[in-house]
Amino acid sequence: MIPIAGTAVLTAAQMRAAEEKAIAAGTGVDTLMQRAGAGVADAVRRLAGVNEVLVLCGPGNNGGDGYVAAARLHAAGPSVRVAASAEPRTPAAIAARALWTGAVEPLATAAPAPVVVDALFGTGLSRALDTDVSTALNRFVSHANLAIAVDLPSGIATDDGALLGDLPAFHVTLALGAAKPAHLLQPSAVHCGAVRLLPIGVTTDSDVRVLSRPDLPAPAIDAHKFTRGMVAVIRGRMAGAAQLAAQAAMHAGAGYVEILGATIPGAPHALVRRRCDDSALADPRIGAVLIGPGLGRDDAARALLDQALATDRPLVIDGDALHLVTPERLHGRPAETILTPHAGEFAALFAASDTDKLTAARAAATRANATIVFKGPDTVIAAADGRAVLSPAASSWLSTAGSGDVLAGAIAAMLAGGGTPLDAAAAGVWLHGEAARRLGPAFIADDLAEALTGARA
Repeated sequence: MIPIAGTAVLTAAQMRAAEEKAIAAGTGVDTLMQRAGAGVADAVRRLAGVNEVLVLCGPGNNGGDGYVAAARLHAAGPSVRVAASAEPRTPAAIAARALWTGAVEPLATAAPAPVVVDALFGTGLSRALDTDVSTALNRFVSHANLAIAVDLPSGIATDDGALLGDLPAFHVTLALGAAKPAHLLQPSAVHCGAVRLLPIGVTTDSDVRVLSRPDLPAPAIDAHKFTRGMVAVIRGRMAGAAQLAAQAAMHAGAGYVEILGATIPGAPHALVRRRCDDSALADPRIGAVLIGPGLGRDDAARALLDQALATDRPLVIDGDALHLVTPERLHGRPAETILTPHAGEFAALFAASDTDKLTAARAAATRANATIVFKGPDTVIAAADGRAVLSPAASSWLSTAGSGDVLAGAIAAMLAGGGTPLDAAAAGVWLHGEAARRLGPAFIADDLAEALTGARA
């Protein structure tokens, strides 16, 4: 049972392929089920203590995992009961059922327990749960002090995070073999609770991974302000937004930050002020240009955006600027580009999509030939080559004015410091979330920008 940070994320089809590859190499289905059930049993025993455990088993292999777990838990001493929605139907599940020597109660009439383990349906479900199963599951979870899901809470679509009915929220989900998109995408992620990985001995290769703490070493002994990264922030109509982004870049670790255009009173003395003209943007020492926070959407804003797009410097585009550009125009840029849209800005730039957030972000990244940071409670970071990073939910207190400006500044600092666009975006997202975690409740964006220093440390 290990944290999922930095691990691969597999779709249902990819997970099946990984298991089939292991089977072809000589690892039987029964062996995989024994490993999964043993891992579940060990995790439940650690989490449940001496409390009675009710294991809910379905007819497929997820239910088989539940039978194995129940048998192992019983052998280890805790009080265990099993309730089933139907008889097992797969050969491996039937064999696992034979390991459980106790009674199997009907799901509809079983009594609740302090600890409930959902092994009804796992990865690959594509239809809503039957009403009687959904009703029973909600009843068990509502009466439990600890609710644990095996692989995925029953009733969740694996690949897009959709809820297939009225589902309860679990405290812990034990991901078998690999994390799945539904563990990180909303609305399903909030129903999973804390997600922990149970390795089952299969190879899990993927171009999608879970966000993890980045490697952010201290500057080299011979570092100077320009080797640490120079960020140029273009000021638009709302000077405060650009200034907030600039301060975030400074606190995230950039060695030199300048704001192109007038500042407002109270700006740090370390923030360099320059006019926004072609000569300023042509400075070869600039590691990243940031445009968009508080830019406006008038002709003056369009002119500033034209200047930014004409540079050969890496570019971070946020806020208003996302309403003034097209994917086709971005696709031909010779320099690296990172876009940081929330849902409304994403729809304005790429049009509304009925696909899941991961698929939409990857398609948008390819279309614009840019790295996309599709913000929200389930932030998705996607590169044009198909790689992606999924971020676990961060603090809901980030829903405050200016937090997006802070994120854009942090990403610009990471990009200017020499990171690849995908790694820079991921590092910025991680720092942003960590700063929010450290602050606790009811902070403002100014606090968030300053807290990046502690997060970076």
